[in-house]
Amino acid sequence: MALCGVCSTPNLQLLQSARSSSIGLKRNRSLCHPTSSSFRAKPVRLRCSSSSSSNVEMEEDVGNGSSSVSVEDESAHVMQFKWNDFKILDRVSIGHGGRADELVFEAVVQVPDSPLFNQGVVLRKLNTTHAQRRGRRAIEVLKKLVRRRLLYHSYSMQVHGYISNSLSDDPYSFTLVHGCHGSFSIRHWLQQSDWLPTLEATLALDEESFRRVGDDTTGGPAVSRQLRLIRILMRDLLIGVNYLHSHGLAHTELRLENVHISPVDRHIKVGILGNAADFYGDGPSSSNAYSTMDRRQMMIAFDMRCVGFMMAKMVLQELMDPLIFAKLKSFLAKGNDPSSLREFFVTTLNTNSESGNTGVQILDRNWGAGWHLLSSLIATRPSKRISCLDALKHPFLCGPRWRVAPSMDIIRWGLGSTAVRISEEYIYRMPQRQRLSHFIELMEMLNPCPKPNCWLELLPGRWRLLYSTGKHIGLTLRQPSTRALIGSVHLTITRASEDSNKTSLSFTSDIGFTAITSKDWPHDKTGARGKLQTLSQFRLVAGKRLYLKEEKKNIGKFSMGEPNAEEGLVEKLGTKRWKKVVPFKEFPSSLPVAKLVSGEIEVTMSMADRIESPGNVIGEVRKQIPQEMFDLSKLVCGTYIDSRLLVLRCVNGSALLFTRSSFGQ
Repeated sequence: MALCGVCSTPNLQLLQSARSSSIGLKRNRSLCHPTSSSFRAKPVRLRCSSSSSSNVEMEEDVGNGSSSVSVEDESAHVMQFKWNDFKILDRVSIGHGGRADELVFEAVVQVPDSPLFNQGVVLRKLNTTHAQRRGRRAIEVLKKLVRRRLLYHSYSMQVHGYISNSLSDDPYSFTLVHGCHGSFSIRHWLQQSDWLPTLEATLALDEESFRRVGDDTTGGPAVSRQLRLIRILMRDLLIGVNYLHSHGLAHTELRLENVHISPVDRHIKVGILGNAADFYGDGPSSSNAYSTMDRRQMMIAFDMRCVGFMMAKMVLQELMDPLIFAKLKSFLAKGNDPSSLREFFVTTLNTNSESGNTGVQILDRNWGAGWHLLSSLIATRPSKRISCLDALKHPFLCGPRWRVAPSMDIIRWGLGSTAVRISEEYIYRMPQRQRLSHFIELMEMLNPCPKPNCWLELLPGRWRLLYSTGKHIGLTLRQPSTRALIGSVHLTITRASEDSNKTSLSFTSDIGFTAITSKDWPHDKTGARGKLQTLSQFRLVAGKRLYLKEEKKNIGKFSMGEPNAEEGLVEKLGTKRWKKVVPFKEFPSSLPVAKLVSGEIEVTMSMADRIESPGNVIGEVRKQIPQEMFDLSKLVCGTYIDSRLLVLRCVNGSALLFTRSSFGQ
C-alpha cells in the first residue's frame, strides 16, 4: 500500500522537499493561480476539453459580484487553498491509504474565515498524469452532483477544492482537498477481530436505525445482528450508487477499500469519484459492440457486479482471504452460473472457520433470499443483473416489518431453497417426505421453462442428486455381507456432437462409493474407493404429463404407505395464499414436460483397489441409490428446470431432485 505521511514535527520545508522530489510532468498552468492572503472561496469555472487528452481547463471568473447566480451555484463549493492554510498532522489513518502515485496527508484548516475552520481534511497530492486526471475529474463531477446537495453530502466523500501552487512551488503536482470521513474503510472495519460490536457502537445503532430497514428488534444472536447491520450498509450503499446513476455517472471503482463509513451522519461515502465515467461521454454509440446493450446499461451492470462482490465479502468473511476470493473469481470465469454459488461455497468454505459459516446462515434466511440477491448482482449476463432500485425492494434487504410482494422468480427460488434445506437434513421421516413432495409438485406447477428449447439450453452441465421421492433403503436395519458407503451421485449432461437436429443429449451417471470389506462395522469408514458409471443417449421432445383423477382411498391413520403428494397439493392450492401465486384456478389435467427418449445403456465400474466379490458390491450400491441412476432408461421426462435446480420424473412416478454443480468439484 502506498501509504505516505510526515514525521512527528512536520514543517513547510519538509513538504517543499517532498514536492521537489515528485515526478516531473507537464504543468497545467491555469490551475496554479495564487490566492490572496485572506481566505475566501474563489469561484472557478470548469470546462472539459473535447479532445482525447485528459486535461481539464479551468478559467477564473473575472466578475466582481455581478456574475450570474448559476455560475456561482456551480462553483461555490470549489475552493483554492495554499499549503500554509493547513496544519499538517503527524499521522495518516490507515483507511486513507493512497496509491503508488499519491502522497496522502491529514491536516486541519487553520484559516479563521473559512467555513472549514478547525475541521480535519485529507490532502491527496497527485504526482502522475493519470492521478491528476482523477483529481480534476473529481472536481468536474461536482457540477452534476451539486444540484442535490443533501444527497451529495450524505453519500459522497466531499471534495472541498485543491491547493493552488505558486510559481516557486512544484509546478508538476496537483493536490486535492477532500473530507476526512472516519479513519477506516469498510475493508479495514471487516478486518477487525471485534468488528461487529465496534461498528455497531461507532454508528450508534438504535431502534430508529433498524426501523429504517423494516426491523423493530434489537440485540439477539450474532447472525441476526450481522444481518441487520448488512441491511443498513447495503441499503445505504445502493442509495449512494443509485444517486450517481440517476445523474448519468458510473462509479467504476466500487471496492471495500474505497468506501468509508462516516460516524457523524452514519452514511456510507462512495469515494471521491475521481474515476466516475459519464454514460454518454462520447454520445450514443452505434457500433456493433453496443448493438444489444448500450453504454449506459453496460456501465450500470459493471457497478452492480462490484456491489455484488462487496456484499459477498461483507456477508462471507472467508472471502476476505485473497486465495478464497480468487477461487470465486475462477469459479465465475469458468462459465459457472452464479445461481449455484451456494453449492460452491458449502463445498469450498472451511466448516471449522472462525465465523462458523455465519454468512451461509444469513444468506439461507428468508427462504434463501440472500443467495438470490447475490446471484442477481453478479449474474453472468449484464442484462440479467438487478438494478439499484430493484435491489432496494428485494426481500433480503427488507426487514420483517415491511410487506414485500415477491416476484414469481423469487417464489420459485424460495420453494427450491426450502426443498434443498430439507434434503440436507437427511432425516426423511414421513412429515418431511410429504413436505418435499409438496414442494416438488409446486415447483413443477411453476416451471419457468415448459418448452424443449429452454431445456436444451439449460440441461447441459453437471448435476448433483439431492433427493428421490421413491423408496429409500439404507444400512440401518440391514447387515449386508458387503457394505458400501455412497458418496456423491452426479448426472452429467452434454450435447451430442454428431446430432444434426441438436436434440440429442448424452447422460452420464457417476456414482462414487467406498467398499468396506471388513466383517464388523468399523469406526473409521475407510475402504476401497470405486466409481460406477452409466452412459446413455437421449432425445428430447415435447410432451405432456397427465394427471388421472382417481377415487380417494381410505387409508388408516397409522398407515406406512407412500405419501399421496397429489392430494396434499390439491389442498394446498385451495388456500388463499397459493391462489394468488399459482396460475391455475383448479388442479390441471396435464402439464407440458420435456419427454426423454432413451437409447442404449453402457455400464462400467472402476475400483482403486482389488476386492473380492465385486458383484456383491454392485448389488449393494444398486440397493442404496435410486434405480433410475443405474438404469437411465427409466427416466421418462423432465418437469422442472432453472439455472439452479432440475426435477426428472421416472417410470414409476417418483421424482429426482438435482442441484447444479460446478465442473471443478
